[in-house]
Amino acid sequence: MQRYKIIHRTYYNFGAEVRPGPHTLLLRPREGHELRVESSKLDIRPTAQLRWQRDVEDNSVAIATFSTSTMQLAIESEVIIQQFNLAPLDFFVADYAVNYPFSFSLEEMTVLQPYIDCAENDGRNQLGEWIADLWRPGEQIQTFALLDRLNVHIHKSLSYQLREEPGVQSVTQTLSLASGSCRDFASLFIEAARHLGLAARFVSGYLHAQPSPTNFGATHAWSEVFLPGAGWKGFDPSTGSVVGTDHIPVAVARDPRSVPPVSGTYNGPPGASLDVGVWVTEL
Repeated sequence: MQRYKIIHRTYYNFGAEVRPGPHTLLLRPREGHELRVESSKLDIRPTAQLRWQRDVEDNSVAIATFSTSTMQLAIESEVIIQQFNLAPLDFFVADYAVNYPFSFSLEEMTVLQPYIDCAENDGRNQLGEWIADLWRPGEQIQTFALLDRLNVHIHKSLSYQLREEPGVQSVTQTLSLASGSCRDFASLFIEAARHLGLAARFVSGYLHAQPSPTNFGATHAWSEVFLPGAGWKGFDPSTGSVVGTDHIPVAVARDPRSVPPVSGTYNGPPGASLDVGVWVTEL
């Protein structure tokens, strides 16, 4: 078991007093047999009323509502977790899915279809040509080996770039620029997996890693693919690695744009600055 402390601070500074509207917070890690939340503290200024709920993906969501005006909105999350995913490659794939291509069972298809349908129609030809360099029909390959090949190829062939602006690049943009952020790489991996007929989804969370020019304290994003017999398995194309102990998932979604850590509105004059800091420390 590994223990980590995650501190995530978000500050909005306004040029005049504003009235914050409801804010949606996705800051609590997803618990399961591989991860447990030992303690969690959420400090919000001005004082907010919190209502916790689970969304359609079973993400833990906090809805914050405010009754006072302010010139600064501060959201500070401190969580300590226990991580048990020490052997990420210790899993078995169902016999019928060991080799690619394979067909999901009818029951699986009923649930997985939204994760198989490509979210982007534009650029599918470009994506298909790009995938053809990795796999061509008739090639004998294990399903996991194909996904690992895709994961490593994105990591090695594209340039990682920090992007402060919100949103996710389209597949066409990422391939044309040959660069992107972690969320752009995750989105490309997902669309490529779906193009191959596999079920894939987006994961937002944290990464424990040494500070570097590409990791100065921020949230992280990666991908998961459903492998029959093994379940949802994570692939991080930003690092070219299989998701393991150092990856701390917070939210999953079919659409990468639907799970920002903090989102909300305010009533008041336009103009606001944002300051975000994330620290993941091994205990």
